[in-house]
Amino acid sequence: MGAGRPGFPGGTAVSHLTVYDWPGDDGLAGGSPHLHTASGEGYVVVGGSGRLETLSADGVGSHPLTAGTVLWFTPGTVHRLVNDGGLQIVVVMQNAGLPEAGDAVFTFPDEVLADPARYAAAAALPSGPESGEDAVAASARARRDLALAGFADLRRRVEVEGPGALSSLYERAGVLVAAKVPGWQSTWQQSVRAGVDETGRVLTALAGGDASHLHAASVHVGERREQPYRYGMCGRLRTWDVAALVG
Repeated sequence: MGAGRPGFPGGTAVSHLTVYDWPGDDGLAGGSPHLHTASGEGYVVVGGSGRLETLSADGVGSHPLTAGTVLWFTPGTVHRLVNDGGLQIVVVMQNAGLPEAGDAVFTFPDEVLADPARYAAAAALPSGPESGEDAVAASARARRDLALAGFADLRRRVEVEGPGALSSLYERAGVLVAAKVPGWQSTWQQSVRAGVDETGRVLTALAGGDASHLHAASVHVGERREQPYRYGMCGRLRTWDVAALVG
């Protein structure tokens, strides 16, 4: 992997998430429904309770979350976190760098998903020194509520039509992210793919009795990216800088 710092094991990213406690129109507190187009996601619940509502090839699902729960799902799973009280999660994301670069797509109503400019405006949060805490929070909540509106309609359709009702969302998502994919490919090649290739070289060497790579053993500490917690899709979060630094 070169002379740089190796990434977190498996080319993953790690964050600490405090799930929003804002109630939606249905009276349930929680985050913004969305899906990931290329990355799986894993949860280790460290506090509180709630559930994960999902739409996938399995139809409509609801999965309890309590301290100690370990749960993960694949790309394309529409998911909504519901916070029943104090829900905190350590999130492990596949393909570090891709989710941060737009791998996720909100479940906004179809007329928003169909217009890339309108989608981008709805997904953005205020930034810059003139954007106060209250303005960012209000925008994050409005974004969440718009995604909930689309999710509610999509859920009703999946209940009636089955998982095939997700096809339009998937098509819209593919169009929205297409232009970003070349950048994702470069990030993936330098992190996840580089780690897999290095493991292949190590196994080949070990099979031949060569353990010389062990002389390069090292320890690395990830720095906090955000101070304080920022507004994310599902709640307030902090991430760590754990990506590979290629030398």
